[in-house]
Amino acid sequence: MTSVDPIAEFYTRHPYPPPVENLDRARDEWRDPNRARAEYHLFWPQKPFRADLDILIAGCGTWQAAKYALCRPQARVVGIDVSPTSLDHTRRLVEKYRLTNLETHQLSVETVDTLGRQFDLIVCTGVLHHLADPDAGLRALRAALKPDGAVYLMLYAPFGRAGIYMVQDYCRRLGLGTSEQEIADLMATLKAIPAQHPLAAVLRGSRDAGNADAIADALLNPRDRSYSVPQVFDFLERNGLQFERWYWQAPYLPQCGTIATTPHAARLSELSAREQFAALELWRGTMSAHSLVAYRSETGESGRAFRFDPDRSPEYVPLRLPSTLCLQERLPAGAAAVVLNRSHPYPDLILALNAHEKRMFDAIDGRRTVKHIIDYTNGPLTTAGVLFQNLWWYDQVTFDASGLG
Repeated sequence: MTSVDPIAEFYTRHPYPPPVENLDRARDEWRDPNRARAEYHLFWPQKPFRADLDILIAGCGTWQAAKYALCRPQARVVGIDVSPTSLDHTRRLVEKYRLTNLETHQLSVETVDTLGRQFDLIVCTGVLHHLADPDAGLRALRAALKPDGAVYLMLYAPFGRAGIYMVQDYCRRLGLGTSEQEIADLMATLKAIPAQHPLAAVLRGSRDAGNADAIADALLNPRDRSYSVPQVFDFLERNGLQFERWYWQAPYLPQCGTIATTPHAARLSELSAREQFAALELWRGTMSAHSLVAYRSETGESGRAFRFDPDRSPEYVPLRLPSTLCLQERLPAGAAAVVLNRSHPYPDLILALNAHEKRMFDAIDGRRTVKHIIDYTNGPLTTAGVLFQNLWWYDQVTFDASGLG
């Protein structure tokens, strides 16, 4: 008799993320064609834009696959999950929005090969770290990835989850289960947690702190592991994938934020990129997850990673990322604006623009190349190169570099 995976049983009783009944806002935001292009070129800067992708949402939860299908109507989306409860919530959204481009299957990540298909994009966020054998899960996803496809992963990180792991251990010592009363008692007890406890700041910043299933997911989950930056790279490489970029890269870069103004900035710049990332995880101290883009690594391949090239940058077409925000209030001296990414949790990751840089930033329309923006604003090439590299580092733009050949 085959035993039931405790993770499948857990998410059947406690579906997560919390179900939603309405995806109208996401649908309306994605009606801007530049949003789809910016997302596409974050994964594939050097490939021409395509809307008709084959997408797998591996561990789709209650609404993620429906959101992808709704916002990308020309894509063919497949959602898999081990929780029938989560899939039921997804199917309600399929019916509500009459989604004809989404199919769902009750499958584990490890058995995705039974679909007999390969995908341009595989999205697997918050899943692999719950598997009994994450390596087997990642190998299965790699096998389902087209040779030129991309995988978008989110994995838990250890240092920002220190408080969560402390309270997980506390719950185990008390023998807490996941009954409605036990979860209610745990939530009441958390209200009295000392303000200095590492979990207290996490709870204050969480939108889901009052949601019983979210508390169960974080603190009573039967299986949960995390990966430091070096462990992320090891995990990818031993399973046939190569790192392309962090989905939000600025927190990992010594060129961004206050770390760039410290006496250690020069020493950090001498490290390899991988060592820089590991050092910044330690310096920031509160990263609770790593979100990244990876490709299949092929024998004899030198790598396809995109890196900003000052010599070729005039032909790049910059696209603003959706979370970009430009502010013109309470500015530092000499600044005409500051730009920030609303998805960054770190307040030091802001980029000040002078008046001319602000004009070049305003000229980004998803069609003009960097050279056209320079001509349009009568700007010097050297200044523009520095600006657009900074905008890229700070997660304000991505580039369509597909016209370079």
